[in-house]
Amino acid sequence: MSKILTVDLPGRAYDIEIERGLLDRVGERCKAVLPRAKALFVVTDSTVGPLYGQRVLDSLEKAGFCAILHTVPAGEESKCVEQLQELWEAMMAARLTRTDAVIALGGGVVGDLAGFAAATVLRGVDYIQIPTTLLAQVDSSVGGKVAIDLHAGKNLAGAFWQPKGVLIDPEVLTTLTDRTFSDGMAEVIKYGCIRDRAFFDKLAAWGGRDGVMEHIEEVIHTCCDIKRKVVLNDERDTGERMVLNFGHTIGHAFELAGHYETWTHGQGVAAGMCVAARLGEQMGITPAGTTETIQNILKEYQLPLTIPCPWDTLVEAVGLDKKNAGSDIRLIVLEELGKAVPHAMPREALLEALAPMWKGN
Repeated sequence: MSKILTVDLPGRAYDIEIERGLLDRVGERCKAVLPRAKALFVVTDSTVGPLYGQRVLDSLEKAGFCAILHTVPAGEESKCVEQLQELWEAMMAARLTRTDAVIALGGGVVGDLAGFAAATVLRGVDYIQIPTTLLAQVDSSVGGKVAIDLHAGKNLAGAFWQPKGVLIDPEVLTTLTDRTFSDGMAEVIKYGCIRDRAFFDKLAAWGGRDGVMEHIEEVIHTCCDIKRKVVLNDERDTGERMVLNFGHTIGHAFELAGHYETWTHGQGVAAGMCVAARLGEQMGITPAGTTETIQNILKEYQLPLTIPCPWDTLVEAVGLDKKNAGSDIRLIVLEELGKAVPHAMPREALLEALAPMWKGN
């Protein structure tokens, strides 16, 4: 049975649809939300394309679209200027017009890259998100943030460009590796930490991938609903939306330490949440014992509690954090499990608080 959430932004409302088997009906759904489009430029990657590319093309062509499939190499390294330019040129070679649209078929990398290409080609064309990883389904496909990476760090060139729709088929998750599934679970657990203690407790009780998959529609719906509400209150990430970045400030440092290859985004966020919880306890904001509770659930889902990271890399990543405001950084901390708040502090004070943890490593 289909679950639908509406992101009711003024003049740019769109639906998030969650339904098993939806992948075979993307043509009719795209027809409904893209009535003027004749051609659809489908961006996928070398992992997802062989699994689901033809199914999506068949559905689109059955609905009367001219569908073009463009495949980029799988992996974070594809979120770069060179791939973005390649997409622009391929879109122009396909004679894409301003009434046509882009489809992002893949995980977070494809969603970010294809979304940014859509936001910028011909000064902006419509796009649809069809996320195929758990992380993309519960997080990156919702909210309209699109970006590429720069040598200086992740997601430093991008835009806010809301999709015309998000089509989520939970059945595609069955082809994920355990590592990729766990990667997404870090963001799922994050939602429980920041907004929903009861959801957090359910995840702890389900205890692993099999338990989560038995309740997967509820999991995706709960996470998307939390993000939807936050985005409606703060689309441009200047206030409440920052709570979605719990664990990300330090998590990005962990990713940077592994050159975005050794550690996944979810692994970085998991270890980052542990650090943020410890800092919150240290500052007297987060109740004692919260860190241990978070660590216990992360272990259930095979996520790391700590990641090796040179001090210089940490300093660099904190300096590049997009939540910085002048010399201050807004660290996201927990007032209690299920309630996160931004805590502004000078960058140097944050580094001073982190130093004992790093010296102890």
